[in-house]
Amino acid sequence: MTQATAKLDFPRTRSVLADAIAAHAFPGCAYGVFAAGEPVVIDSLGHFTYEPDSPAVQPDTVYDVASLTKVVVTTALAMLHYQHGHLDLEQPLGDLLPGFVVGREPGSPARLVTLRHLLAHNSGLPGYVEFYHAAHTPAALFRACLELPIEAKPGTRAEYSDPGFILLGKALEVLKHEHLATWSRRELFETLGMTHTGFCPPTALRALISPTELDSTLRMRPIQGEVQDENAWILKGAAGHAGLFSNVPDLLLFAAEVLAAARGNGCIFDASTIELFSRRQVPPTGCRALGWDTPSPSSSAGSHFSPHSIGHLGYSGCSLWIDLDAHVAAVLLTNRTWPDRKSQLIREIRPAFHDAVRRELGSISL
Repeated sequence: MTQATAKLDFPRTRSVLADAIAAHAFPGCAYGVFAAGEPVVIDSLGHFTYEPDSPAVQPDTVYDVASLTKVVVTTALAMLHYQHGHLDLEQPLGDLLPGFVVGREPGSPARLVTLRHLLAHNSGLPGYVEFYHAAHTPAALFRACLELPIEAKPGTRAEYSDPGFILLGKALEVLKHEHLATWSRRELFETLGMTHTGFCPPTALRALISPTELDSTLRMRPIQGEVQDENAWILKGAAGHAGLFSNVPDLLLFAAEVLAAARGNGCIFDASTIELFSRRQVPPTGCRALGWDTPSPSSSAGSHFSPHSIGHLGYSGCSLWIDLDAHVAAVLLTNRTWPDRKSQLIREIRPAFHDAVRRELGSISL
């Protein structure tokens, strides 16, 4: 898919994004919409940075998609492993990663944490920990993650947890006896034709990738073509919570597979798998399904995505939302953290973008 694939003009959507660029929410973006069984727009605006001579963003520009890794890789691989009968959602994490329970008291809540809890973000693990300040190797960071205190009894508190997905990614590697990067490339990206998606882009391609920030705390240099997330960087750029790079055409291919599978026509996923993993978990998971988020009253998906929608956000300014009822998907990729992480305008722009997309889809015949 390239810019030539776009069949329609979305002026309201472009206006929302152009205004965002003018307000310095981000210097540039790429976006795409899938509807009626095909991509109806793949487009871009702005530049890599705010400098006047900065490269223009192209419709197929690659971005660091941050926590979209959690659904496009980690959750997707869990879905595949589950439907192949190789993953038990109720399996204790300690069975796969003994270091998570060794040394803890016999009645420790850590012994109750299951793979389902990790996927549903109700394991009792903290939301975010800056491991990279003290852990300077992958082994040290994993050890610190394994030894985290459980702050609430598993299943009783919803808290979106990066450490939970770091551990889930490692647990999946133990189950498969294969690294996430290799496994996802073979069984997801190559199978679906996602040729610009993967971890750790080659150095020669970095200049073509949208930069994320001027790092003034750890690496002390511009970050472009290498993972922004510091914990993922310590983990050599590939982890269960972050590290993936992708572009709009590839993410629309992924969304198209999810939508096709929901109707029983998937290439790699089964309808029953989509139904299970898209189902909101019992309270107190908030709006979380298994790995996926679902719309809430103040959702980044805006007001027109049905309750039967799934999606996720990325800290760098990316999002993916898929409406399983309307058979619609929208991808927005930005580098809202350039040159730093101060701006929070993306919180207003995401729902405005999705609302504009859905209004324009509703006003045309496909």
